[in-house]
Amino acid sequence: MCGITGWIDWERNLEQEQPILDAMVATLAARGPDASGTYMKKHVAFGHRRLSVVDLVNGAQPMIRQRGEHHYIITYNGELYNTPELRHDLEMRGYRFSTTCDTEVLLTAYIEYGPACVERFNGIFAFGIWDEAKECLFLARDRIGVKPLFYTECGKSFLFGSELKALLANPLVKPEVDSEGLAEVFMIGPARTPGHGVFRGVHELKPGYSMIYNRNGKKIIQYWALSSQPHEHDFEQTVETVRELLCDTAKRQLVADVPVCTFLSGGLDSSALTALAANTYKREGLGDLHTYSVDYVDNEKYFKASSFQPNSDAPWVKRVSEYFNTQHHNIILENEELAQCLVQAAEARDLPGMADIDTSLYLFSREIKKGATVALSGECADEVFGGYPWFYREEMIHATTFPWAPRPEMRLEWLTPEFKNKLNLSDYVKQRYSEALSEVPQLPGEEPIAARMREIFYLSLTRWMPTLLDRKDRMSMAFGLEVRVPYCDHRIVEYVWNVPWAIKNYQNREKGLLRYALTGILPDDVLWRKKSPYPKTHNPEYLNTVRSWALEILQDSTSPLLPLIDIDKIKAIAQSDLSASNIPWFGQLMGGAQLFAYLVQADAWMRKYRVNIV
Repeated sequence: MCGITGWIDWERNLEQEQPILDAMVATLAARGPDASGTYMKKHVAFGHRRLSVVDLVNGAQPMIRQRGEHHYIITYNGELYNTPELRHDLEMRGYRFSTTCDTEVLLTAYIEYGPACVERFNGIFAFGIWDEAKECLFLARDRIGVKPLFYTECGKSFLFGSELKALLANPLVKPEVDSEGLAEVFMIGPARTPGHGVFRGVHELKPGYSMIYNRNGKKIIQYWALSSQPHEHDFEQTVETVRELLCDTAKRQLVADVPVCTFLSGGLDSSALTALAANTYKREGLGDLHTYSVDYVDNEKYFKASSFQPNSDAPWVKRVSEYFNTQHHNIILENEELAQCLVQAAEARDLPGMADIDTSLYLFSREIKKGATVALSGECADEVFGGYPWFYREEMIHATTFPWAPRPEMRLEWLTPEFKNKLNLSDYVKQRYSEALSEVPQLPGEEPIAARMREIFYLSLTRWMPTLLDRKDRMSMAFGLEVRVPYCDHRIVEYVWNVPWAIKNYQNREKGLLRYALTGILPDDVLWRKKSPYPKTHNPEYLNTVRSWALEILQDSTSPLLPLIDIDKIKAIAQSDLSASNIPWFGQLMGGAQLFAYLVQADAWMRKYRVNIV
């Protein structure tokens, strides 16, 4: 994994702008701690920070390749999991390779197939390719959106980068946020509308899209989308297909020239990947697999079972690790540090995020990086196979807004009357929800409940899952740790999308199809363990710390939050019994403590980025 950035300008001589390009590249240093490179010509400037994973010696970027008199330059972030097949196909067409890295294969595929190359890729990627002869930039992002890519146009300049901070390092890009950006932060956040860059004039290249940019302007192309069609397989065929896809995906994603590990929570998703990875290691004589779990000081002391989190993970982590004989590392986080890192996590994400859900992964990644460079994570199985409460609870299924944030009016209570009246925030959420539903590829003749479940899956895959993928990418890459997400393999997503709910919901269990497909791979008690979400702290020390911090901010006359936040309302919430009424306001894990932490992050973000509200 890496960090990429670039700058096209038809009027300016960019060869004289090396300091600015260097500043843009420097913002991505954490993403690529192993090497740095730039490419500069009169009208194009590319930058790259490299995290070496495959072919550690020869994969430097930006990479230049020539065909005839034409030169092609690439800056690339990602991994192609079907590199061997692509390479073989290109060799059969006469190409020869000087490295073993996927960067050269991807660039050569573009040289051979042009923009249609992306349709052949299985992987996670965001890249820019400059065709020197045609003076043409080609940008592309993977189908699911695992790897980030932002862009903006400023006059005759076009800029792109892995993270918002790379764009903001260019003086042409101002840290301005208009009413729509504020609505994204305070009503949609920590989620984000696909394509939205929050800062004015900044956009995200959506998952499954590519772009051609030249002197005539830009052309955006959707090269992949979910397609609804009748599911032709019976139950047994479906189970076998899911099993085969998952086994193949896990094997492909273990390829690396650096140490690989797995996240292990003891839940179904991470345990399955650990099982598949450990079995592969044993079969190929690679030694013991290293696994990592996260917990918090005194968490067992304060843990209380709930419908969202029925039991703690620690015993299950031990069970799986011992069963597959992994070298396990249990990372214990201090609650004080969990709070202290809120500012750093917001800087890593470039926006307010998921509070301690972010900072825990931030600190977890820091510790894992000491022993590994690549990790496999069970993220996104819930979205693909149906694991969240909103797939099962009637009131959430039939909510008239995003089911993970079913009470937008709760957020309005936190904001000043001037702010919420000026922006019409309630209508903004309704509009974004309506837009999402309008995109759902319907299946003609589908029963109403099946059609609604299709909508719920679409919302989860395109509006909820990107929030978690953003979190995973930014928090891990803040320490140069590459986290792969096998459940996001587009072949799995495409196939399971059309599997009827009755099969996905086998035996009326969350992710019932996935559980049945893993029979024989996991012990039965682990296989049928009730879902438990990402582990969070239950220690009241964390709540007390972030509550006090947020109240201090609201007493600071210099805080940029003051014109936006209803101070009296936040004080009233702070004085209430949060343990008795800690209703999540986003997802399953963001309640009262996370509200205060989110305000801390919003304040830090507005200060650090010198946000100017326009």
